[in-house]
Amino acid sequence: MTTNPPKPTILLRAEERPSERRTPLTPEGAAEVEAAGIRVLVESSTTRVYPDEEYRAQGLEVVPARSWLDADPDVVILGIKELPDGPAQLRHRHIYFGHAYKGQQGAPELLRRFVAGGGELLDLEYLVNESGQRVVAFGYWAGFVGGALGALQLAGDLTAPLVPMSLDELAGKLEDAGTRLTGATAVVTGAFGRAGRGATDALVLAGVGVSRWDRDDTRDLDSDALVAHDLLVHCVHANVPQPPFLTEADRTRPGRRLRVLADVTADVPSDLNLLPVSNRLTSWSEPVRRIWDDPVPLDAIVIDNLPSLLPQQASQDFSSGLVPILPGLFTGDPVWGRAAATFHEAITGLGLTAGV
Repeated sequence: MTTNPPKPTILLRAEERPSERRTPLTPEGAAEVEAAGIRVLVESSTTRVYPDEEYRAQGLEVVPARSWLDADPDVVILGIKELPDGPAQLRHRHIYFGHAYKGQQGAPELLRRFVAGGGELLDLEYLVNESGQRVVAFGYWAGFVGGALGALQLAGDLTAPLVPMSLDELAGKLEDAGTRLTGATAVVTGAFGRAGRGATDALVLAGVGVSRWDRDDTRDLDSDALVAHDLLVHCVHANVPQPPFLTEADRTRPGRRLRVLADVTADVPSDLNLLPVSNRLTSWSEPVRRIWDDPVPLDAIVIDNLPSLLPQQASQDFSSGLVPILPGLFTGDPVWGRAAATFHEAITGLGLTAGV
């Protein structure tokens, strides 16, 4: 008598961060994955933008939060942001934004937890095609929200704490702020990527004049031109070290109008931070931090989960990109192989060996 092998299973993890309302799988997206022959379990969450009932309505099983801790080792754990500090040994394949490959604070400790448990990190940021381009990302909405917050701060309209809102509500705030931003200008770095396009669209809604800089502009960066803008929206994801875009020397640069920095990339804990004048994250409760006081004040917005301020749009966009590639996780699709290879390169760089 033969027995059928267990069905591949993905467990949608409840997020630990209270401000994180996004999900990588909408109820409809999760149902599509299950229809493709993959079992989908959904951890109960009171903060996820889609309530448990909407997943149940799609015929999906909802399980208690933190069920992943006791799940069978073959279950793949899917989330967005950081794991809790425990357990010390991570034995599953985890899919989420691990922020562990650019020298970020705490990265070695996280990778050691995976090695200790025999698990694997398949980082969502490193799901790339054969050309190295990301195949799924929150980038557009990260850029849109980053540009929007920068414009609101420039207009004096940004209030704390930040709260999730609808796209219509945010667009209305931008249009209102535009009445106080006549003549304001912004420079968007990485302007032709997903995040850069989103930032540009938000700034246009606010009536801000936009300079769109691509690689040619930042390769031989004109610092005088950069600081002559009122707002910088930074959307460049650096993978190798390069000269910084904004340094302490720019504080007293003649002609500086730059008053607000919106760092969408938020690589501040990383060795690849291109804006070393800003060295720590801001938060929903305190979204703005003063960098310089004189001769012109400079404020920084450095929030690492910007798209969660528009959780529905961000989740729908991301889920639509992730759903088609999830079955390939169990059939050897190269996208997942490349993500696994990046993990193993990272632990090798720490002198560690998987499974030891």
